[in-house]
Amino acid sequence: MTDVAGVILAGGLARRMGGGDKGMKSLAGESLLTRIIKRIKPQVGPLVLNANGDSDRFKAFSLPVAADVVDDNPGPLAGVLTGLEWVARHSPDAKWMVSVPCDAPFVPVDLVERLVSEASKQNLPLACAMSHGRTHPVVGLWSVALRDDLRQAIVHEEMRKVDRWTERHGICHVSFDDVVIGNETVDPFFNANKLDDLLKVESLLRE
Repeated sequence: MTDVAGVILAGGLARRMGGGDKGMKSLAGESLLTRIIKRIKPQVGPLVLNANGDSDRFKAFSLPVAADVVDDNPGPLAGVLTGLEWVARHSPDAKWMVSVPCDAPFVPVDLVERLVSEASKQNLPLACAMSHGRTHPVVGLWSVALRDDLRQAIVHEEMRKVDRWTERHGICHVSFDDVVIGNETVDPFFNANKLDDLLKVESLLRE
């Protein structure tokens, strides 16, 4: 979708994996980041990676890299704001931005289409993915027009929780079914947060 940009959120500290770049962890011969790029890139126009530190380590992925535009690692909202401000500068025709984390290798191939459809149908500026009755706040659709409001909330109100900010503007939720990997069904937003999660995902992929 040419009016939808994308951001992959890779700015976290990966403490539960012992630090380092979570997206660089290997799964059945491919990195987590490679897998998420393959899933999301066909669904959007421009795609940017939100990551801090030396951007050269991501050269092999051939994506622009944008570091957090606010300091002190204030959480995922900082990555969303970074993406929105990058999109406004580099793709001014984009109305929407979709965000996905770098550790969710099974995001649906119709994620963007369904989020945009529901947000447009309900005339709302935000949409959030759901599975098993649970919301996934960083898997969402964001109106680029809200970027200044989000900056105000983060910088001046010290807003950190995604849900607190989104409820101000109105948000719709879109539920997704499990995906089939090998002989098992898996939550499409399964997060590989810990080393045990990586081992589980790798086992599924090898099947």
